[in-house]
Amino acid sequence: MYDVVLAGCRWLESTPWGVAVRDSTWMYPVMNWVHFVGLSIWLGTSLTVDLRLIGVGARRQTAAELSNGLFTWNWIGFVVAFLGGFLLFSVEATTYVSNAGFRWKLAVLIPLALVLHCVVQKRARAWTQTEQTSAIGKWAGLLEFVLWMLVVTASVSFLLTNAVTYP
Repeated sequence: MYDVVLAGCRWLESTPWGVAVRDSTWMYPVMNWVHFVGLSIWLGTSLTVDLRLIGVGARRQTAAELSNGLFTWNWIGFVVAFLGGFLLFSVEATTYVSNAGFRWKLAVLIPLALVLHCVVQKRARAWTQTEQTSAIGKWAGLLEFVLWMLVVTASVSFLLTNAVTYP
């Protein structure tokens, strides 16, 4: 199975966009910047809702109102982060898949992004129908917050152990 993944990674590295980003002196840093801007928007909007669910922050809005207000920005951040990350990944995909920090990041990020984040966004309204957030809502917000911190930790681990030598 790993051989199939490596073959797919080699193919991705040879795509026109992978070669263009790798061979350019300026595209890799720009894609890195794009990825981080997207992550900042996505993570910032997600953590804002999580903190509100936990009970931290101004109480002018419920977590549901906050989630609804930030919904568009949250998904814009996700799309920008995903596209920037995909282009960065296509530069040295074989190196990335062999990095434990990168695999850890994906192992936490994929369930977080696909499951818990969507659940929190959908259920925030039900959890905050009264002035107080329900216990389940508080625990879900706390769990998502902790998982986001694990993603950030894994990302830093990946960056510190990454063998990619591009500027």
